[in-house]
Amino acid sequence: MALKQHKDDKVRFDQQVENSRNFVLPFIAQTKPVGAGIRVLEIGTGEGGVLLPFIEQGCKCIGVDLSPIRIDLAKNFLEKEVAEGKVEFICENVYDEPFLTRFQNSFDIIILKDVIEHVPEQEKFIQYLVNFLNSQGQIFFGFPPWYMPFGGHQQVCRNKFMSKLPYYHILPRFLYKRILRMAGEDEPIIDELLEIKDTQITIERFERIIKKIGLKVVHKQHYLINPIYRYKFGLEPRKQLKLFTWLPYFRDFVTTCVYYTVGR
Repeated sequence: MALKQHKDDKVRFDQQVENSRNFVLPFIAQTKPVGAGIRVLEIGTGEGGVLLPFIEQGCKCIGVDLSPIRIDLAKNFLEKEVAEGKVEFICENVYDEPFLTRFQNSFDIIILKDVIEHVPEQEKFIQYLVNFLNSQGQIFFGFPPWYMPFGGHQQVCRNKFMSKLPYYHILPRFLYKRILRMAGEDEPIIDELLEIKDTQITIERFERIIKKIGLKVVHKQHYLINPIYRYKFGLEPRKQLKLFTWLPYFRDFVTTCVYYTVGR
């Protein structure tokens, strides 16, 4: 059974706004000023809700997404802000030369909220993002570690039982696919879940990538209960115990969300 936000665009937008206002923006603001004159790029912007709190603080924002439907929704939900020149939404691939030419070395903050786990060739992609940062810029990543109970995003399943069943996404690919089909899931949902399985990212691999390409972790926060689980499961956010954040590999199984800012 899909969650309400998977079927109602406005609900999803409102949740993005609230989560960004209460968690994403305050986290970024701990290491980077957020206000007038700050340029922000969100990659995988969806309906644009994450950007609204930054716009309210006076930032000049760009949202980019590969989905024309979601870009149209963002333009509709933030019609006033678009008209006032406070935000621009673009349906384009950031690898395209015109996008790089226009925005190279442009941004103080780049946001990827629940995006990096969908991206293939993550090391190449994160290295490429540096092209868009100015000399003091930082990149925010928020993502669910692969081995956590719902790291496969199985909550999008239509089958109520399968949407609430933890950990089965770590089964071998052929078995995972068979179980999803036996549960009656539609092929587009199965394809989406298998894509995430193919691009899975753990805390350890993420930190290795950051180190390998010469970036530094500026700030991080691990969550026992992901802030967005307030909407998905009615659970209040809870930060991870410090002890568990220091235990490699084990932490991936018990940490439902991580926030990082990285820079040069």
